[in-house]
Amino acid sequence: MITIEQVSKKYKGADMFSVSNLSLQIHDKEIFGLLGPNGAGKTTLISILCSLIKPTSGTFSINSLTYKQHKNQLKQLIGIVPQEYALYPTLTAFENLKYFGSMYGLKGKQLDEQINNSLEHLGLLKFAHKKIGTFSGGMKRRVNLIASILHNPKVLFLDEPTVGVDVQSKNVIIQYLQDLNQKGTTIIYTSHHLNEAENFCTRVAIIDHGKIITKGQPNKLITECDGAHNLEDVFLSLTGKALRDHA
Repeated sequence: MITIEQVSKKYKGADMFSVSNLSLQIHDKEIFGLLGPNGAGKTTLISILCSLIKPTSGTFSINSLTYKQHKNQLKQLIGIVPQEYALYPTLTAFENLKYFGSMYGLKGKQLDEQINNSLEHLGLLKFAHKKIGTFSGGMKRRVNLIASILHNPKVLFLDEPTVGVDVQSKNVIIQYLQDLNQKGTTIIYTSHHLNEAENFCTRVAIIDHGKIITKGQPNKLITECDGAHNLEDVFLSLTGKALRDHA
């Protein structure tokens, strides 16, 4: 589904590459986790794949479409759930979703029904006509998710989709994503919740300093790492325990 070939990115004025000569293949209908410390290059890589920023070098394709030749077509194929809330606080949940649906050319009764069905599935239908500014963090995360999948994307990018949410919201979000995946959506997921990633992802890649240092099925990576009992042990073994604060 996704082929990345020697992609690099160096921001203007930066001393180091955020992504360095990275190659990777992600298969159709996978739930693929991109894991790494702060500043490892995860968000930069996702931003490149979503055509939000250009790579300094290298290329990639999604569903055999290249970003250089098929940028607009690629945007129709993908959905993006950003780390920050991408919602209008003074609009209601329904109004937000109508707006985002219209950006993908959706309209009319079909869009209204899709919005209502999604809100109901995620436990939000009774809040459909409440302003987003009154919502809790978990509720905003769920609306953010709905906004990204109204056009039924083949590939869904998730940047920290459960950060800062309560346990109940997290459970509902993960279950909803698993249902989407079962229906054929390929999911690319980043998170610092390694226990969540271990149970959620079919494969993961651990990235550090813009490069992939290992990839594979979570249980296999755990088995192959001496003394590891879980994915967090593997992560710390490969990336170290030093703090990764950056500004």
